[in-house]
Amino acid sequence: MEKKVKITLLGKVPKGDHARESFSDWKKEYINKIKEALPEASILHGDHIRDDVGSEVVVGHDLWTIKNADIIIADAREKIGAGTAQEMLMAKYFKKPLIAVIPPNTHHRRSDVTFDGVLIEDWIHPFLAIVSDHVASSVEEAVSWTSDYLIGKIEKPIKDISVFEKAIDRFEKDLPEVLLNYRRQGW
Repeated sequence: MEKKVKITLLGKVPKGDHARESFSDWKKEYINKIKEALPEASILHGDHIRDDVGSEVVVGHDLWTIKNADIIIADAREKIGAGTAQEMLMAKYFKKPLIAVIPPNTHHRRSDVTFDGVLIEDWIHPFLAIVSDHVASSVEEAVSWTSDYLIGKIEKPIKDISVFEKAIDRFEKDLPEVLLNYRRQGW
């Protein structure tokens, strides 16, 4: 029997029954497209349980799915919440491949943004860029990357929690004058 690939989906879930009434369930599209390309996939997400079980159990459930997954796919086509951001961080803690779906010209990804006179053609929110092993423009691209990863076509190593220490080191190396100014302030 072929081993099933375990995929955890991260993203928005409705907060309460009233919110669920108007909720457009983004997970259905992901599940359909994943199953089409990877019929052996087993897919879990945080909407399998409700918050009435208590905060610790909700967090424990979501982190259990991340810890036990082979691949994590985060829906960031719209603004993500605190839970999704924390779950993405924990994916790195558990050393899991993380794909973030962030189309161009959405909340977390902008084209041709200028900061202090410097043009950035494809700006991606820095925390999402750093934590993600791949930023996909679409669900289809996320599924394609997942397929390539599973057959060994992705040679880039999967990021782990050390990505944040590396970012700190890079800041200290690339912006020593800012660091010196902070140190002068007693930091």
